[in-house]
Amino acid sequence: MKKAERAAWIDRRLDELYPDPPIPLDHHDPYTLLVAVLLSAQCTDLRVNQVTPALFAMADNPRDMARRTVAEIDAIVRPCGLTPRKATAIRGLSQQLLDEHQGQVPADWEALEALPGVGHKTASVVMAQAFGVPAFPVDTHIHRLAQRWGLTSGQSVQQTERDLKALFPPHRWNQLHLQIIFYGREHCSARGCDGTRCEICRICYPRRRQPPSIRKA
Repeated sequence: MKKAERAAWIDRRLDELYPDPPIPLDHHDPYTLLVAVLLSAQCTDLRVNQVTPALFAMADNPRDMARRTVAEIDAIVRPCGLTPRKATAIRGLSQQLLDEHQGQVPADWEALEALPGVGHKTASVVMAQAFGVPAFPVDTHIHRLAQRWGLTSGQSVQQTERDLKALFPPHRWNQLHLQIIFYGREHCSARGCDGTRCEICRICYPRRRQPPSIRKA
């Protein structure tokens, strides 16, 4: 199966398995999504969803969050790791939203990536899931699966994003990103599949007997 054929089959199969995938991080507006995505760095969505109810009960908008100290924020978000860096970023981006964007999360790539603690992947998730702008956020899990499925060489996360965008039409990027995440969790996790066990790995590479080498992000 050639790469384009693999991509087309994977696209169809994931759409069959997950026709309407939910956004994994609990939120109620672009700001709470932005904060949740920032907290999800090197942390599971489950843990983030356990932490954010208390955080958003304390402050769920930039004005209220900017009034809190880093220590107050950190006391709640510490289970998400990278402490107190994440707390510092949450307070900093909240103040910057007030100072530069009237307290609103901007639907703009450059403005988002200029916020404290917000990199390209976080901005991609917010643009896709909060504003519906075509984006293909690539984290370490999608980076791994794209290599297992022969959709990228895996030279870098940036290269994987470019390769996936070239293989799939823009109108599928936002949903496909979520579908890959859910499939990876259920069937092709780092420990649950070595590139030879799950349905997609077996269909795409029926003759594969050894786990493929994977470049880390």
